[in-house]
Amino acid sequence: MKVDKYNDITDQQLLENFYSGHDTKWLGVLLERYTLLLLGVCMKYLKNEEEAKDSVQQIFLKTITELRKYKVEYFKSWIYMVAKNHCLMKIRDKQGKVPGALNDKLAATPDIPTDTVTLWQNDKVLELLTESLKELNPEQQQCVTLFYLEKKSYLEISEQTNYSLLQVKSFIQNGKRNLKILIERKLNEKV
Repeated sequence: MKVDKYNDITDQQLLENFYSGHDTKWLGVLLERYTLLLLGVCMKYLKNEEEAKDSVQQIFLKTITELRKYKVEYFKSWIYMVAKNHCLMKIRDKQGKVPGALNDKLAATPDIPTDTVTLWQNDKVLELLTESLKELNPEQQQCVTLFYLEKKSYLEISEQTNYSLLQVKSFIQNGKRNLKILIERKLNEKV
C-alpha cells in the first residue's frame, strides 16, 4: 500500500479511523510514517542495526496490541516512548540492569526528580499523563500541549493563542509543575 495518497490525513484522523473500525490498514499507514523514527531511536540505544530492525518489528506488534486496549491521543509521543522503553528493557535484559552511563543520563533529565525518572520507563505513565493533562486548566493544557507535544515555540504559541509571551511561559511552567503533582498523586493512589 502506498502511503503517499494518505499524506493529507493527520495522525489523529488515522487513529480515529483505526479506532472506529479496528481496520489495521490505518495503523499500517501510521506505523509506516514513523518507521525511520523508530529505527533511529532503536539504533541510538541498541547500537546494532540488526537488533534495531528486529526491535522495530517487535514495537509494531506491541503497538497493534496496545492500541486495541488503550486510546492514544498523541501518537508520535506515545510511539517514541514505547520504542524507548522497549530498548531500555532489551538493554536491561542483556546486562541485567540499565548501564550506569545511561542511568546517569536519565537521572540528569532536567526538572524530573530521579525517583520519577523510573516512571518514564513504564507504559502506564503515558496513560497517567493523558489523564492528568485533561485536569489542567484550559490555558495550561493548551500551552503545555502546544509546547511539548506539538513542539511549538513560545512565540508560535503566543501568536496562536493571543496570550503574551510571559503568559505562555507561565502557563507552561505552572502546567508542567501541576502535571508532575497530578501524576505523583495518581501513582501514590495506585500503590
